[in-house]
Amino acid sequence: MTPDFRTRAITICNSKIDKKGPTVGLSFYAFFANKNDNPALLMDVARWWIEVHELDHFEKAVKIRDMLASGA
Repeated sequence: MTPDFRTRAITICNSKIDKKGPTVGLSFYAFFANKNDNPALLMDVARWWIEVHELDHFEKAVKIRDMLASGA
């Protein structure tokens, strides 16, 4: 996962938390537009989410933000 993407994903998590509160959940699809314009990055993030960290489809945005910020 690139540093730029990690920063963008943290921003998206913060935005969701600001709008819906600290209990809001999201999936890794929240980080992408409704079009598959970067399949390699999508697969990289899916691998991070599913294979590496064995996360459920929906996770708390706070948890994901903190994982991304820590470099997990």
